[in-house]
Amino acid sequence: MRPVNEQLEIIKRGAVDVVPEDLLIQKLQRSAASGKPLVVKQGFDPTAPDIHLGHTVGLRKLRQFQDLGHQVVFLVGDFTGLIGDPSGRSETRARMSREDLVRNAETYTEQAFKILDRARTRIEFNSSWLAKLNFVDVLELTATQTVARMLERDDFEKRFKSNEPISLLEFVYPLAQGYDSVALHADVELGGTDQKFNLLMAREIQRAYGQEPQVILTVPLLVGTDGVKKMSKSLGNYIGITDPPGDMFGKTMSIPDPVILTYVELVSSKGLTDLERIRARLKDPSTNPSHVKRELASDLVTQYHGEEAAKRAEADFDRIHVQHGMPEHIEEIALEADPDGLWIIKALVGSGLCKSSSDARRMIQQGGVTVDGDKLTDVDLRLVKRETAYTLKVGKRHFAKVRVG
Repeated sequence: MRPVNEQLEIIKRGAVDVVPEDLLIQKLQRSAASGKPLVVKQGFDPTAPDIHLGHTVGLRKLRQFQDLGHQVVFLVGDFTGLIGDPSGRSETRARMSREDLVRNAETYTEQAFKILDRARTRIEFNSSWLAKLNFVDVLELTATQTVARMLERDDFEKRFKSNEPISLLEFVYPLAQGYDSVALHADVELGGTDQKFNLLMAREIQRAYGQEPQVILTVPLLVGTDGVKKMSKSLGNYIGITDPPGDMFGKTMSIPDPVILTYVELVSSKGLTDLERIRARLKDPSTNPSHVKRELASDLVTQYHGEEAAKRAEADFDRIHVQHGMPEHIEEIALEADPDGLWIIKALVGSGLCKSSSDARRMIQQGGVTVDGDKLTDVDLRLVKRETAYTLKVGKRHFAKVRVG
């Protein structure tokens, strides 16, 4: 392990809160003296099937702890996901089924290893202990906190004052997350700044169960491609780490200029020296921000798809957006037609260019669909069989070749 002062510098880099810092120093000193690594956890409720760049901010910090020799626990909230995290919510979150959570968890854990070291990561599911609690256990857990303490939470307080409903189930969420830290004997817990209430409550719950409280470390929330709201799949402002290279490159190029530096700081592979250079460039009025954005896009695609994929993605971006052409490689899909041809709505959905029939109709009506380069206005168009495939384009960068069978 590195000296404690070096570890502390690395751990604090990019963090928003370290509470309390003096306890972290004590824990690091004990760890260094005993050779026993700290247990560092972060929980992820698998409410969506894919990890996006916003998730990677915490994962990168976890990887730093791994590289410092500590034990990282990637905690899958397959039980807490049934409750639904109320953090930042202005209304009660819709509950998910266990089947959906389990299915999402499979992709979550696999995608996490694009950043974490598989050999040095413990994967835990909190249903392993939360599902085994009996009613007496739950009563003991709820007795550690008060309603007044719960209403200190900003989003609960706002909803209470505006007479918006708060489910009792939502009160259980921070208690369950806190019990996770008890079950794992966590020394440190990471989370976004919106998780601070939950993380602090876990300290109180650990203390109530006779454990030394964990240190909490919060990391910034990455804004989405809209440059305003937190990155979220539900808001559609996300960049997924499994997005195709072209989509990842294009989405990155669409972020507003004011958030370029934030992205570089939080999700790029740049070191401190490079960050300072980029910060200076962005302050220089002669710098074209799109050049820095292009470097960021290439960096992100390289991280998750490799250098060659990044080069192809950049070339395709230029071909589409600068030269107004088409990508070099477009996936071809064969779709069966009805006797009177293949309805364009079915073609758009069947090719994956649109999520649903209503989405396809909307894109056509907004002028966002072309067929063989011609803008489409007729939602009833039928594609007939022919020797060559049709080239469909939706929006600025989504293409597919459809062969009608």
